[in-house]
Amino acid sequence: MLHQYVRQFGQKLIHKRPLEPRQESERTAAHLNTLDLVAVGVGSTLGAGVYILTGELAKARAGPATVICFLVAALSCVMSSLCFAEFGARVPRSGTAYLYSYVTMGQLCAFITGWNLILSYVIATASVARAWSYIFDNLIGNHISQVLQESFSLNMPYFLAKYPDFFALGLVLLVTGLQVLGVRELTLVNKVFTGINILVLSFIILSGFIKGDVHNWKLTEQDYALDTSGSTDTSSFGPLGSGGFMPFDFEGILHGAATCFYAFLGFDFIATRGEEALNPQRSIPISIMITLFICFLAYFGVSAALTLMVPYYQIHRDSPFPQAFLHVGWDPARYVVAVGTLCALTSSFLGTMFTTPPVIRAMAEDRLLFWGLAQIHARTHTPITAIMSAGNLAGVMALLFEFRDLVDFVSIGTLSVYSLVAFSVLVLRYQRDQNLSKKDKTEMKPEVEGSPLDSVPEAGNSNILKSLWFSTSTTPTRKSGQIVYGCASLLVLLLVILSLILAQWPRRVFSGDPVLTTVAVLLLLLITGVTVIIWRQPQDPSPLYFKVPALPVLPLVSIFLNIYLMMQLTSGTWAQFGVWNVIGFLIYFGYGIRHSLAGNNHQ
Repeated sequence: MLHQYVRQFGQKLIHKRPLEPRQESERTAAHLNTLDLVAVGVGSTLGAGVYILTGELAKARAGPATVICFLVAALSCVMSSLCFAEFGARVPRSGTAYLYSYVTMGQLCAFITGWNLILSYVIATASVARAWSYIFDNLIGNHISQVLQESFSLNMPYFLAKYPDFFALGLVLLVTGLQVLGVRELTLVNKVFTGINILVLSFIILSGFIKGDVHNWKLTEQDYALDTSGSTDTSSFGPLGSGGFMPFDFEGILHGAATCFYAFLGFDFIATRGEEALNPQRSIPISIMITLFICFLAYFGVSAALTLMVPYYQIHRDSPFPQAFLHVGWDPARYVVAVGTLCALTSSFLGTMFTTPPVIRAMAEDRLLFWGLAQIHARTHTPITAIMSAGNLAGVMALLFEFRDLVDFVSIGTLSVYSLVAFSVLVLRYQRDQNLSKKDKTEMKPEVEGSPLDSVPEAGNSNILKSLWFSTSTTPTRKSGQIVYGCASLLVLLLVILSLILAQWPRRVFSGDPVLTTVAVLLLLLITGVTVIIWRQPQDPSPLYFKVPALPVLPLVSIFLNIYLMMQLTSGTWAQFGVWNVIGFLIYFGYGIRHSLAGNNHQ
């Protein structure tokens, strides 16, 4: 009896959901072309990351080498974006990352993916609201922050913000109310704000190269001493580090690159709009790649311009660009930049706010979250409970936490989701019949059972070992799919161990420490061998408009980079991430696993 219970419990954890086409009555009217999707992606991505995070990174983490931080993060995001692009080419469905985790890895991994997607979107909403408050407050002379600090700063615990930002809370509640009333995301407004954003960023980049000074990329202790001695407010200065282009060495670049993932959060929003795309199989992959390229150019140019205009240790954390123009003597330009910044943040704010409820609703419809979160209001036709839950949580986070703490929290959630997405693509390509609905599978089952592929003996240790290197079929079978799943899971474990060693003891590994260097080399040999085993297995030959190239290497490199960058984040961020997932597991094992539609239908 106990054995049967444990077996049923395990089956629910790994039960996979078949891909089923939706009924015509359930489909959303398609109206977004490739340009619309690019506007959604760029508008959602070029927000607080480019206007606030750039200053934070340059001042305290990487200095002028911030441009390299964005390059490292962009290269990792390119690989993740290719995985999202294949998802979009396969099935145009909301909640894509969550859905494909359900299809490829099973119910538990799907819940983890969806739960961390909610984390990323909610905290991103809070951080953008906080950034909007910073810029607006700076524009009116910092009156809001001064009043709030005088009233509340002494009563705030040390791990929270210096003062509760009620203005940011009001912004979140305002947009939440508009969503509840049935206001749809304003595509035209988003396009206008995105256009203004691109113009402002172009102006900043050109201004930086006109007013910038290359000497700011090779600062010394003498420059720092001269600037601090001539200033009456030395508390606004950041650390010097070792000076030069990389004042905080490679460790600073890696820490900055891990945080930079927050800046690229937004391109994956495109994959969640598949149901609204006119030609999703074509437009989603193209728009994702175009969005990522545009955003990288913007981040690279803006970070270069900022560090050329202002010595990195003098950059203003909360409002870097308006203060940079004040520093170079272009006072009127700071107001133009501030208004453009608010437009960009508004576009990003709307993108994150309107993306969160569909993910919550998709999980609630599968009963992995509480069913009430999927209820639609009869008059406004909106998931009111999901909207209010996401809005209230984002509002509380915006009220109590600093922008820089929210950024790290978003980064670790985003990196975990991107890793699961890359794993899903790797596993999915080596499975059979993954694109078939239940009806298609039923109709084809006699043909599959009677095919010569399954007549090949797949039992015995010798056959198992042989099938690792010499597949008996040119198309995926059940055994080849299980081999890939097991090998991919083993690879993730090996990559986690290798990333931990490289993150904690990099100098000892590369200096030839006998123990750590030997362990790292053995891990690399094992990773190479298991990768070759996956490469020898047959892939799904189903035609797609876009497929991830260089399988299985590219998804594995993406997973390694994501995990390694996660290791660069602080222990406090990991603690917060752990608490969030513990809450998620309590919900899943207390409610989701017992009420999930897929698991109950399977039984």
